[in-house]
Amino acid sequence: MKITEAFAKGSPTLSFEFFPPKTPKQEAQLFEVIGRLKKFNPDFVSVTYGAMGTTRAKTFFWANEIKAKYGIEPVAHLTCVAATRNDIGEQLDELEKMGVKNILALRGDPPEGQAEFISDFKLARELIAFIKDRKPSFCLGCAGFPEGHPRAASLEQDIEFLRQKIDAGAEYVITQLFFDNRYFFDFVERCRKAKINVPVIPGLMPITNLNQIKKFTEVCGATVPGKLLESLEKHPADTAKIGAEQALAQTRELIKAGVPGLHFFVMNQAEPISSILTQVFP
Repeated sequence: MKITEAFAKGSPTLSFEFFPPKTPKQEAQLFEVIGRLKKFNPDFVSVTYGAMGTTRAKTFFWANEIKAKYGIEPVAHLTCVAATRNDIGEQLDELEKMGVKNILALRGDPPEGQAEFISDFKLARELIAFIKDRKPSFCLGCAGFPEGHPRAASLEQDIEFLRQKIDAGAEYVITQLFFDNRYFFDFVERCRKAKINVPVIPGLMPITNLNQIKKFTEVCGATVPGKLLESLEKHPADTAKIGAEQALAQTRELIKAGVPGLHFFVMNQAEPISSILTQVFP
């Protein structure tokens, strides 16, 4: 199934994002997490791709495992980081042989401590165009930034970059995390004004670790609202509870607003997402 087909079902899609585990213990944990979250009947799950392609083999392995063992449609991440055209061509052949039909094509971030990376692809739109030309049958998604990409000079430039990704062949957008739905609604409005009419899926992450979230938001240009940040800093023992309440409120408002889907950054933990979805879909 192509992800675009799921948007035609008439109700919001549900999807999760996992990262490939590094140890046998983490592998066992991820199997458990997928098993617990499968009961919510996700339309698809995505599997991230490590810096410098370090988890490529595991990304593909888990995409294949999820499809074969759980019957859930996988979306494999591909990035520009340390990528040559030959590399990407071989990876596309590999994914095609696995029966994976969906790719989330991203620029990616250079390794920590490096300002840039060496690659045949400098921008996500170049990677998207290459994939679409080489393997037009793949369904491609791309990333969106509700508060603007950190490298964009303005929100207008950010939307122009997104429009170029859509023009290159991306068929839907999954946003980076945000903690104030106003940013998402304003982002969608900017998209529509720019004639970007593909589905825009909000990306949500329940806060379970404040230091971790501070690092993530710094990388992707998101912010933690002042009142939420103050509450988290004053009550560190209640971080998971506060984060779950925040994510639940966001989820309910987004559903009420009629979003085409919900995408949760799971961080390979079942409990936060399971608790939220049990309350949203009792």
